[in-house]
Amino acid sequence: MKENQSHKIPRHVTDIILQSISDGVFTVDHKWRITSFNRAAEMITGIKCDEALGKYCWEVFRSNMCETDCALRRTMKQGKPFVDTSTYFINSDKRRIPVVVSTSLLKDKSGTVLGGVETFRDMSIVEELRKELDGRFQIGDMVSRSQSMHKIFTMLPQVAESDSTVLIQGETGTGKELLARAIHDLSLRRDKPFIAINCGALPDTLLESELFGYKAGAFTHAVKDKPGSFALAESGTILLDEIGDVSSAFQVRLLRVLEEGEYQPLGAVKTEKANIRVIAAANKNLSKMVENCEFREDLYYRINVIQLTLPPLRDRKEDIPLLIHRFIGRMNNIRGRAVTGIDNETLELLMSHDYPGNIRELENIIEHAFVLCPNGNILPQHLPDAFMSQPPTSIDYNNLESGLKSAEARLIIDALKRNNYNRLAAAHDLGLHKSTIFRKIKKLGIKLPKIDGRSASQ
Repeated sequence: MKENQSHKIPRHVTDIILQSISDGVFTVDHKWRITSFNRAAEMITGIKCDEALGKYCWEVFRSNMCETDCALRRTMKQGKPFVDTSTYFINSDKRRIPVVVSTSLLKDKSGTVLGGVETFRDMSIVEELRKELDGRFQIGDMVSRSQSMHKIFTMLPQVAESDSTVLIQGETGTGKELLARAIHDLSLRRDKPFIAINCGALPDTLLESELFGYKAGAFTHAVKDKPGSFALAESGTILLDEIGDVSSAFQVRLLRVLEEGEYQPLGAVKTEKANIRVIAAANKNLSKMVENCEFREDLYYRINVIQLTLPPLRDRKEDIPLLIHRFIGRMNNIRGRAVTGIDNETLELLMSHDYPGNIRELENIIEHAFVLCPNGNILPQHLPDAFMSQPPTSIDYNNLESGLKSAEARLIIDALKRNNYNRLAAAHDLGLHKSTIFRKIKKLGIKLPKIDGRSASQ
């Protein structure tokens, strides 16, 4: 008995432990008055311990469960704990805070019930991420946390509703075809065909027959009529991808289709009407090509009614974790695997890469790693050798400590700038907990500007 007593944790030590944990904890007596309230509970609720002690718990938390199905009340009544019950409460700023609560009886050494204890975890960041994944930053198969992409997503319903010609510009692999499909799927033509043609992959003669079709006898081996993509896409949408690679001669034929809404199949004696919406895409700067007389000005203005420009992946690196999550999930479904994700070191390597091949390159890297990863997390050794051999991207910021070259720092700085150096907003932007971004700012030596005469890091 003496030996057991010698190892008993002193009361002040348990108090220290209680104050140091990140979950909010409070206790109540039989009359539902709060008897203890830890530091995390103060931070999450915005209510000081002195203000909470002695008050009824529902006066402090103003939760939806308080009115209907209080987990702590059920524990006190049934004598059993409840774990991870989702609810919310209203904090001191009258803001709705989503939480997960767990409850248990509070007993003394003899087993006498003194009251109840409840722990609660702030799920605000998780809730924000869930909203993003559920659609706030998603259109069709495209997902993003990037503000530049969010602007495009916001425009798409109006763009899709119109029947105007759209020009999508962006580097190879940025998702131009996905964006075109999203426009089609949101439009009134969604139940009709969507056909994509890579104009840069075919010479003029083949491209003409592919787009416009041909009649029997138009050339050798043309034994029967063959409809072209314009006919197959009737009442739907056609994507003319890599339109910047089309020859000057064929640009004239495309211009006629767009201006007159009709085309002539090879070997035909009369034209055919085309009721289609045209979306053009290019990985080249068409306006510069017009200036250099490499692309017809009249065709450029005909296709450039609405222009959407997709940013390269190197300018939206906050999307990399989201894209990786999607790629892994998709590959797990297709191949019946259970790869859980990537470890931190692998993510750092992937974040430091500049991706000249953009999203397509990232997807290929993840597929390569997926094949080599038997289960669990993707590790650095699962990445392609050529990818691993590349030197890390050099980063030089005046507001970083000398010599710091970190993609993580770049992401945090960019997020801070986007949110006017509001650290909580930046944390939400990056999908991080506020304590995590505070720690990283300090660790990485990120200097924050002074706001209203004081340092933003304060």
